[in-house]
Amino acid sequence: MMAAMPAWLVKTEPNDYSYDDLERDGTTNWDGVTSNMAQMQMRAMQVGDPVVVYHSQTDKAAIGMASVVTAPYPDPTDPSGKRVWVDVRADRRLGRPVTLAELKAEPAFSTSLLVRQSRLSVVPLDDSQLAVIERLAASPS
Repeated sequence: MMAAMPAWLVKTEPNDYSYDDLERDGTTNWDGVTSNMAQMQMRAMQVGDPVVVYHSQTDKAAIGMASVVTAPYPDPTDPSGKRVWVDVRADRRLGRPVTLAELKAEPAFSTSLLVRQSRLSVVPLDDSQLAVIERLAASPS
């Protein structure tokens, strides 16, 4: 039996870089992640992994789907050489935004770092959590 492919939720402030920007650019390097724990998550990313793009601050909602298109590589702006970036590609906008309040109400997210460590900018998702986001995005709000 094949292991499930990991999925990730990455947060961005839409005033700095929104899902609209990612759709316009097609592909971008996911930069600006400095927290050690978020960097640990980025180092675990692999080409092809699904990525949920989440707008923090204003919307507090999952907006679109992307995928990892490069393995982690050294952050060229980090003189210490400790941080990494990955490149992500826009895949599709979700049918509707899925809010943090909706996710908090779902049992699958009760132990998620999205809820437990809200400042973390890169969060792993298991299959059931990704399925919840897909289900909610496909339903009327």
